[in-house]
Amino acid sequence: MEEKETQVLEALAKSLMTLSTKGTVTATEAKIKTIQIETDIRKIKNQYEEIVNELISERAEAVRIAQVYKTEMERYVISDKDIEHLHKTVELVLDIIKEMSPGTDVEMYQQLKELICVDVLKAIQLLGFNYKEAIGEPLTQICANAILSKSRKTGQSKRK
Repeated sequence: MEEKETQVLEALAKSLMTLSTKGTVTATEAKIKTIQIETDIRKIKNQYEEIVNELISERAEAVRIAQVYKTEMERYVISDKDIEHLHKTVELVLDIIKEMSPGTDVEMYQQLKELICVDVLKAIQLLGFNYKEAIGEPLTQICANAILSKSRKTGQSKRK
């Protein structure tokens, strides 16, 4: 996990801890006991509204934190369907690279493609494997190199 993502998760954990240690239940019970001895109906109404609004606000904050946690975690977890799609896509990309740059050694990437299966990726994800960094960046570089070499050859052909 990168430093930025770690900082985001740490900030979320702090927010969640602050929210959970706020003592909402105790504070709410104390406010209700205070309300029970109040006789002015307007003050009672205002105090209950204050309690309800505070509870709604805290619930919204808890939901927001949970959503951000979920979004962060989804960045690192890939579904079985996505892995199968990834495998097929990588296979197509490798075929295109072979055609565009016959001299490119894609054997290592061919072996990498074999690692892209549901069982293997799920197991190594549990160990903290960052598939985007390990697989995505090298494939991006291969494609970029293939495109650049092809465009250079085309540019040189036109000049002659």
